[in-house]
Amino acid sequence: MNKLQVLVIDDEWNVRNLLRIYLAKEGFEVKEAKNGNEGVQLANQLSFDLIILDVMMANMDGWEVCQKIRETKNTPILMVTARTDTKDKVKGLTIGADDYLVKPFDSDELMARVFALLRRSSISQTTTESTVITYQDLTIDPEGRQLLVREQLVVLTPKEFELFLVLAEQPRRAFKRENLLERVWGIDYFGDFRTVDSHVKNIREKVRKAGLSFNPIQTIWGVGYKFQWTDERK
Repeated sequence: MNKLQVLVIDDEWNVRNLLRIYLAKEGFEVKEAKNGNEGVQLANQLSFDLIILDVMMANMDGWEVCQKIRETKNTPILMVTARTDTKDKVKGLTIGADDYLVKPFDSDELMARVFALLRRSSISQTTTESTVITYQDLTIDPEGRQLLVREQLVVLTPKEFELFLVLAEQPRRAFKRENLLERVWGIDYFGDFRTVDSHVKNIREKVRKAGLSFNPIQTIWGVGYKFQWTDERK
């Protein structure tokens, strides 16, 4: 049986070594990158099941690395940092990270996050084929995991796409933020409602820039969000 592949991107040798020990003990194959440029290269050249990415690195920080990887890859990304500011967590999740772990951490917490991300990724990849959703200039292809506006591809992060799909598949339903967190990030996710809000904001901005003639996500005040087909309400 092939081992699951993990890429660790961190400019501190001792952190990379510690993560390697934790992961190898659980049967993972680990590759290391000592800076952001090397991490982006490896992520693009090879196939990984998970990427563990440090935020505070010289030259190219974790935010930029995450954004560059997300241009081509949907691999789950766990960001690791000593910074505890909630704004930093929201920023990481907004630009495409899937979870956020604050240093110092122990092996149990790390592996709980790792296995949770792998479970969610596996569920996402094995979803049964779904009907393509089309309305006016908008097309959502669940099986191909693509969003098209006017037949042009709009690049969404994995979580942005999953969130948009959940709303689009049940257009008459108003989802509470906690329901969306559970559906998209999982019941074991350590985050808050601002994660949903920031992803909705990103989706709206991306489809607007792509030329979509209506706002497809309606805010239901005091509740959450629902999908809408027209721009009658903003």
